[in-house]
Amino acid sequence: MNTNRHKGLALMLLAVSQLILALDYTIIFVALPSLGDALGFSANNLQWVVSAYSLVFGGFLLIGGRLSDLLGRRKMFIVAMALFGSGSLLGGLATSQMMLIIARGLQGLGGALLSPATLSLIMSNFDEGAERNRAMGIWAAMGGVGLSLGLLLGGMLTSYVGWESTFFVNVPITIIAIILAPIVFIESKTESGKRHFDAAGAMSVTAGMVLIVYYLIQSPVEGWGSAGTLPFGLIGAVLLLLFVVIESRTKAPLIPFRLFRNRNLTGAALMATLFSASFGTLYYFLTLYTQGVLHYSAILSGVSSLPLTISAFLGAKLINKMLSTAGVAGTLAIGMGLGGIGFLLLSRLSESGSAWGIIPGTVIIGIGQALVFTTMFIAGSTGIDPKEQGVASAMISTGQQIGGAVGLAVIMAIISASLGSSTTLESMAAADLNQAIHTAFLIAASVTILAILVALSTLRQKKTTEVNTQLPTSH
Repeated sequence: MNTNRHKGLALMLLAVSQLILALDYTIIFVALPSLGDALGFSANNLQWVVSAYSLVFGGFLLIGGRLSDLLGRRKMFIVAMALFGSGSLLGGLATSQMMLIIARGLQGLGGALLSPATLSLIMSNFDEGAERNRAMGIWAAMGGVGLSLGLLLGGMLTSYVGWESTFFVNVPITIIAIILAPIVFIESKTESGKRHFDAAGAMSVTAGMVLIVYYLIQSPVEGWGSAGTLPFGLIGAVLLLLFVVIESRTKAPLIPFRLFRNRNLTGAALMATLFSASFGTLYYFLTLYTQGVLHYSAILSGVSSLPLTISAFLGAKLINKMLSTAGVAGTLAIGMGLGGIGFLLLSRLSESGSAWGIIPGTVIIGIGQALVFTTMFIAGSTGIDPKEQGVASAMISTGQQIGGAVGLAVIMAIISASLGSSTTLESMAAADLNQAIHTAFLIAASVTILAILVALSTLRQKKTTEVNTQLPTSH
């Protein structure tokens, strides 16, 4: 029986931590035009404000998961929050392009350490069964809500305070989290006579992941076979192969390969990849539509995403009923199906339309997003040894990061091929941009169909224990 006397406060802190990670992914999209003008970013360089975060986050997740298991989840939570807060402060104070990109990388490093630590803290601070499922449901639901809330908050802050505030908003939250963490969390780590960090495995997989993510991010700009990108992809692939060799021979691997035999974990990682490759691209293209096609201000662009945010909240409340009736696989399939329907509706948006035209598609996507985001983490934690929860969580989050990079890269490549030019989306005429956005949403819809097949074929159909996604009011 868990002896934590501050479970309500602990859960609130974990939920808020997941919320700011999700917020930080989307809040930046609405601020990009203002930020780019202020610091003189070119269209090509501006993508690195988003990509620097994804590059470091995706590259360091696996080592973050292992460090969390070995050094202690509470300790890594505090270190990660300090890094994330420092990056946020530096970003808000940035006076140059390089300073801002470094700040985004620092935020990404904090996120890579924070994400696996928070899920592991749920495992160690809440008893297995209904209590842990409730905590897991709230934690994951806040991530799904945060993704859509980021556009709204980003628009409000950018318009009324300034783009710098989209960074500064994180600073007080991280300070409060650092102060409360030693009080409300019970420490946990893998107990062993001699800790083994698998340095060779850690270095090869981290370097490999960083290079692969860099290749996926930069190739749509420079070309898939460009001398400026292809070597990075090839070296990254070689390093990942080397990682597999190292892991098969070391006594204490960074990722025990037996974890891949857990169908729920591998299925959840695949679902996370496909989720980000489809749902994760929505925010970029929705912002392009409202600001590039409809020429909305940052605040109007943010407000137009309000139905998405509200429907994500509603979707989180449906998870309990869905899991008890449709099971994990069924809930994921339904969530992805709703996403597909929503993307098809968005693919019909008009160049002369309005924010009202966005509502039907985004409301349906918001509900589906909440169902998928929450359930994929619940699925991935099933049957995993508590000592390896950090690495398991990192595997799902890595799939999420890679999926986002791959999804956006593939969509950009298809759009460029269809246009027969390397014109950036931001510089297109409204009619051409609208057509490109239609193509993006149709591709996202096709990815959701693949995800439905994956969910039904890889995940167990067993119905799960009740999950409560209501935030606690007391402890």
